[in-house]
Amino acid sequence: MDQTRRAQAIKDALVRKLAAQHVEVRDESAVHANHPGARDGGGHFQILVVAERFQGLSRVAAQRLVYEALSDLMVRDIHALQMRTLTPEKWNAEKPTIGT
Repeated sequence: MDQTRRAQAIKDALVRKLAAQHVEVRDESAVHANHPGARDGGGHFQILVVAERFQGLSRVAAQRLVYEALSDLMVRDIHALQMRTLTPEKWNAEKPTIGT
């Protein structure tokens, strides 16, 4: 699967499995081109996920939900994943983007 399809597959899985209201995916694979995981085909991604499902959860518990939602992709398509998880209320108050 090429990187564009991987990024879309990540977004689609998070919307479908977590009912995410907002998802941003940044493909950082080119920065890690010589990394062993990249040579094996896995991509490096940074994501921002906004979902009501995160309400009342710790940061770690919210991240576990994301890993569970992406479990099929983690096997072969995602080598590294950096994430930020927010509730809609928190996102509306801050309006962060990836990297902020």
